[in-house]
Amino acid sequence: MHIYRTHNCGELRGTDCSKQVKLSGWLHRKRDLGGVMFVTLRDNYGVTQLMAAPGSQAHSDFDKIRVESVVTIEGTVISRGANSNHDMPTGEIEVEVSTVTLQSAADVLPFQVADEDNAPETTRLTYRFLDLRREKLHKNILLRSKVIASIRRRMTEMGFNEFQTPILTSSSPEGARDYLVPSRLYPGKFYALPQAPQQFKQLLMVSGFDRYFQIAPCFRDEDARADRSPGEFYQLDVEMSFATQEDVFSHLEKLFYGLFTEFSNWDVTKPQFPRIPYEEAMRKYGVDKPDLRYGLEIEDVSDIFAASDFNAFKSVVEGGGVVRALCVPNVADKSRKFLKDLEDFSRESGAKGLASLIFVSGDVKGSLAKPLTDSTKDALRQKFNAPDGSGIFIIADSADKASVILGKVRIRLADELDLREKNVYRFCWIVDFPMFEKDEETGATQFSHNPFSMPQGGMEALLTKDP
Repeated sequence: MHIYRTHNCGELRGTDCSKQVKLSGWLHRKRDLGGVMFVTLRDNYGVTQLMAAPGSQAHSDFDKIRVESVVTIEGTVISRGANSNHDMPTGEIEVEVSTVTLQSAADVLPFQVADEDNAPETTRLTYRFLDLRREKLHKNILLRSKVIASIRRRMTEMGFNEFQTPILTSSSPEGARDYLVPSRLYPGKFYALPQAPQQFKQLLMVSGFDRYFQIAPCFRDEDARADRSPGEFYQLDVEMSFATQEDVFSHLEKLFYGLFTEFSNWDVTKPQFPRIPYEEAMRKYGVDKPDLRYGLEIEDVSDIFAASDFNAFKSVVEGGGVVRALCVPNVADKSRKFLKDLEDFSRESGAKGLASLIFVSGDVKGSLAKPLTDSTKDALRQKFNAPDGSGIFIIADSADKASVILGKVRIRLADELDLREKNVYRFCWIVDFPMFEKDEETGATQFSHNPFSMPQGGMEALLTKDP
């Protein structure tokens, strides 16, 4: 018999009853029910229930051992019969323990691993090795490994070659500060950790390797963001030679559709993913990464107010600004506080205010109910085909500001009204990004995105077109 185990803790089934087995793992839980002690043993593969009879040496041993200690047990697999736990893969059986060997005794724990949410994040990060024993995090780390393995397999099948690019390199402008590593051989000089393998992968293309990918470590000395850890993160890095934009899209669509259908049972956008021009995305959603799991598209209603006698908005249009709006279902029963909080949020986001029309059983309420004529209100309602119970929220400002602020309002409304489709992934490509933009404070022209991009019209466009 193996010194540590004959089976893992996720392996035993009803067909294994009567077998003599040896298991090793972490003591997850203990329960003493009137003399009989039940213990849950956990390893990388799952959990198995153990049973120690009253008065047995195993019972005495378990009584002295703290949870999260590492033990090796020997015993006999027996059926749980009517007490089977169908929520556990090993729930048909338990192991009646004959011997217990303590491999590593646990100290008093700062938090209980078996309880998923009983410790503050700072404590969990301090004791990260304990936190990673928790079921949810443990599964996430294993999922990450499986996803990376699947990416490698799929990319290789599509003809891509995996290369590792240098970690110690020279500094290059990438949009964040570099991490610097002092050189022992050249005092006073430093290596930079790469923010991305951009230049190296382009060298690989120049060298004739045609298709490259890497699960690449990237280092950026920047503040934490909601979608990125500070300091270090990994990205799928890809480069192709003699390829069009559609070539890149088609390969990555195949990859993403395959990954998301392999590792989830949610509905996934099938290739070909929608292509949305940058200007359209900003106009309709107020953001260049729109959430398509709900509607609430922003509409331009400048023409309606240009033809109205509501001077507050009419003057904005005449001054070169715009009036934009979105229609929201089922807000007629919302409190005044809901509308006030929404207006306050829009002001915090940079708006001068958030006007509203609420349609309630033949009546119209909201901040614009009295100032607007019936014909203007009717035109707005027809524009959105707005049913009773819905509301129209309106902002008048510059073209850039109006949609961006309404985009933030759109996201907040989706959160508060629970408007997103459930169990779906909605992919799209945002295309035709601007190469340059003006700095709002200085007016200087600057790159709006990665400068290592081919402009539309090729390199000639850089020389002949106004940025």
